[in-house]
Amino acid sequence: MAKEKWEKWEKDRVFVRGIKGNYDLSEELKRLRNMPRVIKGKDIPFMGGPRMWNRDIIHPASGILQSIHLHTKEMIPGTVSMKHGHQNDALIYILEGQGYEIHDGKRYDWKAGDVVIVRPGCVHQHCVTGDKIAKVLIIKGKPLYLFMNLLFQGLVEPASKDPVPGWEDYKPAAY
Repeated sequence: MAKEKWEKWEKDRVFVRGIKGNYDLSEELKRLRNMPRVIKGKDIPFMGGPRMWNRDIIHPASGILQSIHLHTKEMIPGTVSMKHGHQNDALIYILEGQGYEIHDGKRYDWKAGDVVIVRPGCVHQHCVTGDKIAKVLIIKGKPLYLFMNLLFQGLVEPASKDPVPGWEDYKPAAY
C-alpha cells in the first residue's frame, strides 16, 4: 500500500523555474516588473493542521522571486515539530508566542520579538510552550541553495499528527 503524501517535504516540488529564450532577458525583466509589489496575506490559505499550519507567501512557483522562500507558520501550544535538517540558512522571526528550538541537541529558548537562526546542516526542531499559539515568519534562501545543488534536506523524525487536547477545532484566521 502506497504511503499517502500530505506534507510538503514528502512531495516533489519545483524550487527554481527555467528561463528560456533570449539571453538578454528583456521579456523576463518586463514580466517581473509587472508582478505584484504587495502580496495580500489574507488571500493565501493556510495548509496543514492539526498542530501546525503553514502559509507559503513567496516561493519560486509564485513566479515573483526565485531566490527567497518566505512563509508563515502557526503552531499550537505543546507542539513539537518534525526533527529535520537542510543545507540552507533559515531566519525565524517570532511574531507571537514562546518556545524553544533544539539545534543539534542543544536547547535555545525564544519568545515574541526574537529571531532564531538555523545554520546549514543543523538538525533541529521547533517546540511551543506556554498557552498561546506561536506565530512565526520564516525566511530562507532555500531555492538558491537547491539551484546550487546543495540538496541535503531530510526528515529525521516526523511530528505528531494527533491534535493537542483542547485545540482540536483551531483553524488559523486570515490576516
